[in-house]
Amino acid sequence: MSEPASISSGIAARYAQALFELTKSQDELDKLESDIQSLKDALAGSAEMNSLINSPVYSRDAQSKAILAIADKMKLSRAMRNTLGLMAAKRRLFVMPSFLERLSGLIAGDKGEVSAEVASAKALTKPQSDKLSKIISARVGKAVKINATVDADIIGGLVVKVGSKMIDTSIRSKLNSLQNVMKEVG
Repeated sequence: MSEPASISSGIAARYAQALFELTKSQDELDKLESDIQSLKDALAGSAEMNSLINSPVYSRDAQSKAILAIADKMKLSRAMRNTLGLMAAKRRLFVMPSFLERLSGLIAGDKGEVSAEVASAKALTKPQSDKLSKIISARVGKAVKINATVDADIIGGLVVKVGSKMIDTSIRSKLNSLQNVMKEVG
């Protein structure tokens, strides 16, 4: 891992661990989980919010005021609001995506769950998602939470990531493999 990336992940990990322990001690992990999803959705759907957390153009004060206003508007928990305010004051909002992922991982670990990132060519139905969850759960020995995304570029099949393991059964990867084999032959 490159040095700046490891520094960023270290920053995100420290904030996530502190917020996780605080909310766990207050028995508010369910609210924290809801806050995380709300923030992930906001980041995914708003170029302005991404600009706010990543752009050095905004002053600490402007970032702080904006993120606190967003937290109030989204009705985030007091602990999450205060953490975001502190991150803004320390110019650390740029780690928010890593921070949210780390928090999700800590909560899942506390629940005895693992998270599986699943990409498919079209949206999975509820029965498909449930069946996939059972299959993965049997393999890893823990409850599995499926985070499904749609990626039309894979053409068909699935790409499943659980922790550091990845299973790629997509048609795109099979075509790429075939292309590589054809290059070796010719």
